[in-house]
Amino acid sequence: MTDKIKEEKPVEELKPQEVKEISGETLKGKELEEAAEKESTDPKTEKTLEEKKKEILKKAEKLKGKIKETKTEELKEQIKVKKRTDMLIPLEEYVKSGIYLGTKVVTPQMKPFVYRRRADGLAIFNTDLIDEKMKEGIKYLSQFDAKNIILACKRESGWKAAKMFSELTGIRIFTKKYPAGILTNTQLPDFFENELTIVTDSWLDKNALNDTLTVNKKVLMICDTNNFPKGTSQIIIGNNKSGKSLGVIFYLLARGYCDAKGIKKDIPDLDWWTSENN
Repeated sequence: MTDKIKEEKPVEELKPQEVKEISGETLKGKELEEAAEKESTDPKTEKTLEEKKKEILKKAEKLKGKIKETKTEELKEQIKVKKRTDMLIPLEEYVKSGIYLGTKVVTPQMKPFVYRRRADGLAIFNTDLIDEKMKEGIKYLSQFDAKNIILACKRESGWKAAKMFSELTGIRIFTKKYPAGILTNTQLPDFFENELTIVTDSWLDKNALNDTLTVNKKVLMICDTNNFPKGTSQIIIGNNKSGKSLGVIFYLLARGYCDAKGIKKDIPDLDWWTSENN
């Protein structure tokens, strides 16, 4: 799988505030924002992207074990494995979840984390950087007490994992709807003063993001290639459209937070978090 990714077409150099589409069209400013938002909020666009990503993962599974490597290639792979022994989870688990699959739009801020662009236009995240930013995210999250954190996850595919994350950590979550003004209007009966907001997708969870920034609180954001990490204190990078990918992210956050805070809970294994059934 890793060899297959390496053969993909490199991402073209992007100028500030620009992004190259597969058609070669250059998007700037408002056009770029609209294209990026559409990938997260338009059901048709999101469905097309998810179908394409599932197809890629199916092909990858079929290719497993069919490629014979030379001794030199085997040696290179052994070196890679040695370098990745300190990963939070094995590389193949990241790959299986599709966490490395981005979107067609790549914002300037996310370009440094993109490894390749596929021939079909989908950007591919660097898996080493995914793991690195995940570690940073866990460390950052662990600085806050659960009572001072909220998680906003309007994307339905992430609800199962988000709810388990909340049960394990005690962190309050908002899924179907984020109550307007809950962080900003002190007159509301359910007013809540937090210190950190975890944002699953800045396009879908923009109300929670904007409220958090309005009251000058911190943001930990999960960023796909089409997100702008506006006002964010810390980012985690990866596919924030897929339930499997979000399952991996919330599993690692829950496991890391519980370890750091000494919370003794029975955390379901990774297969539970990435299963579409449960």
